[in-house]
Amino acid sequence: MVHNAYDSFQLLTGCPTKIDAIESYGSKLLLGCSDGSLRIYGSDPSDADRPPSDPHALRKELYALERTVAGFSKKPLISMEVLESRELLLSLSESIAFHRLPNLETIAVITKAKGANVYSWDDRRGFLCFARQKRVCIFRHDDTVKSMSWCGENICLGIRKEYMILNATNGALSEVFSLGKIAPPLVVTLPSGELILGKENIGVFVDQNGKLLQADRICWSEAPTAVVVQKPYAIALFPRRVEIRSLRAPYPLIQTIVLPAARRLIKSNNAIVVALENSVHGLFPVPLGAQIVQLTASGNFEEALSLCKLLPPEDASLRAAKEGSIHIRYAHYLFDNGSYEQAMDHFLASQVDITYVLSLYQSIILPKTTAVADPEKLVDLSLDAPHLSRGSSGLSDDLETFLPPSESDENSALELKKMSHNTLMALIKFLQKKRYSIVEKAAAEGTEEVVLDAVGDSFTSSGFKKSSKGRGNVSINSAAREIAAILDTALLQALLLTGQSSAAVELLKGLNYCDAKICEEILQRGNHYAALLELYRSNSMHREALTLLQQLLEQPNQSQSELIQKLSPEAIIEYLKPLCGSDPILVLEFSMLVLESCPTQTIELFLSGNIPADLVNSYLKQHAPNMQGRYLELMLAMNENGISGNLQNEMVQIYLSDVLEWYSELSAQQIWDEKEYSPTRKKLVSALESISGYNPEALLKRLPP
Repeated sequence: MVHNAYDSFQLLTGCPTKIDAIESYGSKLLLGCSDGSLRIYGSDPSDADRPPSDPHALRKELYALERTVAGFSKKPLISMEVLESRELLLSLSESIAFHRLPNLETIAVITKAKGANVYSWDDRRGFLCFARQKRVCIFRHDDTVKSMSWCGENICLGIRKEYMILNATNGALSEVFSLGKIAPPLVVTLPSGELILGKENIGVFVDQNGKLLQADRICWSEAPTAVVVQKPYAIALFPRRVEIRSLRAPYPLIQTIVLPAARRLIKSNNAIVVALENSVHGLFPVPLGAQIVQLTASGNFEEALSLCKLLPPEDASLRAAKEGSIHIRYAHYLFDNGSYEQAMDHFLASQVDITYVLSLYQSIILPKTTAVADPEKLVDLSLDAPHLSRGSSGLSDDLETFLPPSESDENSALELKKMSHNTLMALIKFLQKKRYSIVEKAAAEGTEEVVLDAVGDSFTSSGFKKSSKGRGNVSINSAAREIAAILDTALLQALLLTGQSSAAVELLKGLNYCDAKICEEILQRGNHYAALLELYRSNSMHREALTLLQQLLEQPNQSQSELIQKLSPEAIIEYLKPLCGSDPILVLEFSMLVLESCPTQTIELFLSGNIPADLVNSYLKQHAPNMQGRYLELMLAMNENGISGNLQNEMVQIYLSDVLEWYSELSAQQIWDEKEYSPTRKKLVSALESISGYNPEALLKRLPP
């Protein structure tokens, strides 16, 4: 037994004759007995202390005989049915008769139904079909009809060997499938209008035209004698018990109620009524909330979730709370049993905060935050959900913590590593599914802040000052960005721990909210240089990025990273290009690293970045004087008209300084030859002949006598 879907209560006992048929009428029970009498039972009217309840509902109390109608039928009743909308009682004995309620006077007897053994009433249209030997109403058939039911415009007939669909409009007859060899046919109508057809101990689902609906089947313990449906359950009658099964695949057994010598089973307006030989029991549904608690406590989470959907619309908030709690309990159960991806699906469905899920991963380092509620307060206490503190699972997911195992521990260590990898892969999928909405909200919050800053409003309504720094520095009142920082920081670590370094790089290349300090330390420790560069870039930490590039270029053997194998001085130039307009001094500082090895590309960088030539020259003169002349030469060669007179004079002065130094050396050795021209002397003469922006007087003062 899974849980108690119904409470069994004995409504009456000691009926002096055998009960052949039973029906409920409001709060009364009608019993057709083997002696042809109709016995009417009601609750005890003397019970003044009984709390008020629905006068048309059965009650959990002992029923007393109110009235006996002797000779109600000449022969024992086969069955009877209350037609509530018409205030009639329909009975089948030697014929079919209609009786007016509540006085039970007979108003009509269908003489053509004499000998009928089964009937089915369609209340919507007031249609009655009955079977007598080989006849169904006025339609001829090949065999005795054992069971029948309306299904839309059709009638489903269960005959001795097969099920047939009879079109009530044109009389067309079509076969559904053949029966088993032992159990009689059984046709049960579902609330949807579809049918369950019995085949031995199997219940087969068909539509109103007899077409099979699905591969699933209800498997009873044996062939039932009767089945009624009270959503969400199918209740089947057996000689010594009642079985209650869920109508949700795979149709598990919910409850078994032992009732020896049970003979009849009907559905009342608020209960299931079971007639034994000399007594009657009512099966009253347990409130849905209580069933949900039972199912959750016993670990039947899927069934509990299905019942949550049946809670009334006015209990929407209660339903959401129950479902969230069950999803959390189910997620923990799946996680503890190794179904990590399914566990994350239920965490996702629970709408629990991501920090609650991350508390299962003790190796994931998270940024400190004040915007997230305590995960332990997010669980519905009514379901006794487990409370987790960070790291309480006892499972270490840090792949780097696994040391080479000893020979005796090798298998267990490998298994633990595999499990750890799987838990992290599940976490990655969970975070990726949550990420879009969280990052979108964080980005919108950032856009609002930029707009406020643009209009000079740097304070929010709450009084907190907004930050204007890069996204690596989250403003103190930015709840959405704090959550985004937690998510992206955790996601980056999970990607790295599962060996997905390229995916980590892609994460950092796009809009992200990774905590710069935490991620920098992790990436440095793991030598993830490509990702580290993207982290610096995304957080406008350009000096750190360029310093890293410099270190990698100067020490190429420090790591076997693919990034280092692809690095060249041009990488620094490419990094500097977007910074020319925003930080030209930083560009000049780090361009000195590659100016000598890549002079042409570096000067092109200065030109394309529109860095003022005077600023470049001044910086070179102070920090790289040996490259000043080369810069001016290339500058002149690339843009002859763009070099100012001041820079022309600087270039000529540099040439003259080199020539004078050369002259002094040769003169000291007494080997100076006025006719000899060094390369620099040739450049000087050429410059004097071709440009006119220099200062001749300044040059003449420096020439020797």
